[in-house]
Amino acid sequence: MLPWKRLLRPLAALLLTATVAVVPATAAQAADAPSRGWNDYSCKPSAAHPRPVVLVHGTFANSVDNWLALAPYLESRDYCVFSFDYGQLSGVPLFYGLGPIDKSAEQLKAFVDKVLTATGAAETDLVGHSQGGLMPRYYLRFLGGAVKVNALVGIAPDNHGTTLSGLTNLLPYFPGVQDLLSTHTPALADQVVGSAFLTKLNEGGDTVPGVKYTVLATQYDEVVTPYRSQFLSGSGVHNVLLQDLCPLDLSEHVAIGLFDRIAFHEVANALDPAHATATTCASALS
Repeated sequence: MLPWKRLLRPLAALLLTATVAVVPATAAQAADAPSRGWNDYSCKPSAAHPRPVVLVHGTFANSVDNWLALAPYLESRDYCVFSFDYGQLSGVPLFYGLGPIDKSAEQLKAFVDKVLTATGAAETDLVGHSQGGLMPRYYLRFLGGAVKVNALVGIAPDNHGTTLSGLTNLLPYFPGVQDLLSTHTPALADQVVGSAFLTKLNEGGDTVPGVKYTVLATQYDEVVTPYRSQFLSGSGVHNVLLQDLCPLDLSEHVAIGLFDRIAFHEVANALDPAHATATTCASALS
């Protein structure tokens, strides 16, 4: 029989494969991102877009590969755009978002403060993919982020955890696996339905006052299941199913965050609702 630690690898890869495994890991650090608009600390928000946008990558992703399409999309629309790496594990390069989510939220807090100081803005907007849409909610609720954030846009966020089509329901039948997940990849264990982290986060409601929330989901999501568990309840919430806007959109969990311009159009609408335009299948060409 294989040792449990060797069995952990395929299970962890299967659990929340919110991955960029299909995307070449071409860049290691956000410092290598394009210098104009994206991680340009001399960028000053315009009157039209007065808040910098902080992009929060997902599990197994990083601050560059997750945003090779969305960051330029927003930068070309005159936003100051920033991204950062979080949730690093010792000895694991390029693939981040694996550490305890509450600790990752502390990294987000520090990064937001850095961006606000550099840009002179009073607030920021956050856009996150997968875990990147979930983790900021801890920052907003427990780390004082609500006074520094105007809006949170979650792209396929696992706001209430995932069963991965029921796979995680099997964990109780394999003694020791849950402990190994917590020890070696804490973020994965935190995102399983019913985890202590999710119980604490969602206790008392999904939202905090003063922040606008947008959730973008796809019915073809194979990672955060069931897909409607991504939606939030509460004031200031706008839940969007992409197929209601474009029935032809076949994006699944990875594609919706990496290159789906229909989703990107909805992100832009959420960031600037006063100038929002209807999102349709034609938005893929905009």
